[in-house]
Amino acid sequence: MCWKGTPVFGRAVFGGTVPVKRISRAVALGAAGLGACVLIAACSPVKAGAAAIVGNQRITVASLDAQVSNLQAASKSYSGLDLTTAEQPAAVLTWLVRFAIMDQVAADNGISVTQAQVQAGLADIQSEAASSASQEGFSSAQALFLGNGISPQMLPALGRWVAQEEAYEIKVNGGKAPTTTAEGNAVTAKYNKAECQAAKSLNIQVSPQFGRVDYSSYTIVPVSNLLSAPAGTPSPASTAGLTPAC
Repeated sequence: MCWKGTPVFGRAVFGGTVPVKRISRAVALGAAGLGACVLIAACSPVKAGAAAIVGNQRITVASLDAQVSNLQAASKSYSGLDLTTAEQPAAVLTWLVRFAIMDQVAADNGISVTQAQVQAGLADIQSEAASSASQEGFSSAQALFLGNGISPQMLPALGRWVAQEEAYEIKVNGGKAPTTTAEGNAVTAKYNKAECQAAKSLNIQVSPQFGRVDYSSYTIVPVSNLLSAPAGTPSPASTAGLTPAC
């Protein structure tokens, strides 16, 4: 397979034999922290008890906390993982938002996936992670997942996400996976547009407690709290990715 969709992992670049889309599959929380809202008031408000609202889906603080607890429990068996305790909520929320965006891409394009496809998608990404883990500084595929905010309990959703991407790829390429660079580039362009339009239609709102969406990478990045900064302190934040580029 020569095409890979959205960014996935921190330091790994998963390319195929024809690496068409050479995007670092990054959660990249450290680098993403440079981006933030100009003012907290510029970020969309969300209802009390919600970490984020994505379309008509409410991601509650309680459900996010549960997933973060799962991540922390599984991470105890590993050392040298990139994520700090403070970064874990945003990393987990990044994936919950990404999964919702992919669901919308699938809905917009009449795509549904079977459990068998989900299992195959999970097997695909586990294989990629296993082959890339050591060169990316992780001891195993599981460590790579954990280091990017994906707990064992989130793996079925990750498999569904991959299966939906692969189904989209085949559908927009005339019923077959792309086998040439030209086909891969065409699929990439279509996918990027579909993903952007899906994200825009969902009117994503994130509680400033957890950050805001960086639409350039579909990650949750910190919000700059200028209200607590000393007078005259310039904002260190970039405004890149504040809105969908479509």
